[in-house]
Amino acid sequence: MSSPRLLSAILLVAACLSTIHARGEEPLKELSAENFQSILWTDPGSIRSRNLFYGPGGKDHEPSTPVRFLDEDSGGTSPKFNVRDRDGKKWKVKLGEEAQPETVSTRLLWAMGFNTNENYFLRNLKVEGMPHLHRGQEFVTKAGDVVAVRLQRSVRDKSGTWSWKHNPLKGSREFNGLRVMMALISNWDLKDENNAIYVDQKTPERRFYEVSDLGSSFGMSGKSYTDALAKNNLRAYKRTKFVSKITADYVDFNFPTHPPFLYIFNLPFFVGKLRTRWIGRHIPRSDVRWIGTLLGQLSTAQIHDAFRAAGYSASQADFFADALEERIAQISHL
Repeated sequence: MSSPRLLSAILLVAACLSTIHARGEEPLKELSAENFQSILWTDPGSIRSRNLFYGPGGKDHEPSTPVRFLDEDSGGTSPKFNVRDRDGKKWKVKLGEEAQPETVSTRLLWAMGFNTNENYFLRNLKVEGMPHLHRGQEFVTKAGDVVAVRLQRSVRDKSGTWSWKHNPLKGSREFNGLRVMMALISNWDLKDENNAIYVDQKTPERRFYEVSDLGSSFGMSGKSYTDALAKNNLRAYKRTKFVSKITADYVDFNFPTHPPFLYIFNLPFFVGKLRTRWIGRHIPRSDVRWIGTLLGQLSTAQIHDAFRAAGYSASQADFFADALEERIAQISHL
């Protein structure tokens, strides 16, 4: 392992141990740099056999309702709160524009072999002990039910976040494939804090890298004036150019695009978005071809299932699926 990667591995292990001690949990066993393993992707096997309606958790892991309210989560831009289901499992409930596209995006990444959390979309969720929310109260009915929600849980413990620019997987085929997936679904909000590293206590030498927030998807290819344009917007997704340039060696995607220049008055935000533009550019053509070949194995029925799972109507699912398949076709035969 090169010196930068060795240093990154050592720092990451130290951060994980520090986090666990802070929570008062049993620390992970000490690891040497040689047996430290970073995992972003695993071979999905038969892609055609993957059930995109139920996704990575399958039917057996669906939340057992009704659920009980635990606490509100003030992080991020979307309203969220935590609940516990009847089986004792803890779930994070997300409301608003991101609930549907995140449900679809998780299933597509999982189908390709990338690490994802388990999530499910429910049109109506009965929540016991529901208080008045600081954010998202407009999604709560008079009866106390919550409409159009995404429930998410992880089967592993989060130990930190990872950086797009600096990580031990950068340059690998799998990492470049993930860059293509972000362009494919137009997940433009590529903040490092939206990336998570998970660890399994039984195999602490393995670190699972994941894009844990995929809600800013299926709209425009960058931040717009409103979330209604930039996320979960079929017309915007369909009319946005996908591939901007193909050469013998690399592919450039029209993603992520810079935010409107009005955001120049929020200079840190504007510059931050500009610094992520490289993620969709100069991706080796061979790596684009690799992930395109995997995507090409998805059936139309599977893609429709992913959108149906997110509560889209039949006509909406048809429209989104057609737009997605058009994009897949552009890279599946490079």
